Amino acid sequence: MPPASDVLRTHPHQPSTMDLIIACVETCADCARACSACADACMCEEGVAELRECIRLNLDCADVCASTGAVVSRLTRPHRAPMKALLQACIEACNTCSEVCASHANMHSHCRACAEVCRHCERACVALLKAIP
Repeated sequence: MPPASDVLRTHPHQPSTMDLIIACVETCADCARACSACADACMCEEGVAELRECIRLNLDCADVCASTGAVVSRLTRPHRAPMKALLQACIEACNTCSEVCASHANMHSHCRACAEVCRHCERACVALLKAIP
């Protein structure tokens, strides 16, 4: 299956921010998958009760990232206000999730990996948000 970037690059509307859009869409998809996987892995840990906040934030972040990537990938006549709001929400969700996952990183490698993916997604969303007029 071709990556989303292949589809986006064939779209008739080619904004000047296309590379930032592609980076955001791809990292949002990666982050959504990583957060879902981390939540699932947390549920298998012995101290699952201590990971409730992490699980909740993972699931919230996964949903926000999936929604943000979907909206950002729609290039036809984008509505800037909702897009900016979603990017801001994604930045916040990724930041919060990465901090909580990082606090468990010494005990759980899945949390360490998830925190890294969240930080990467946060940076991609910040870059796109700064480029939107």
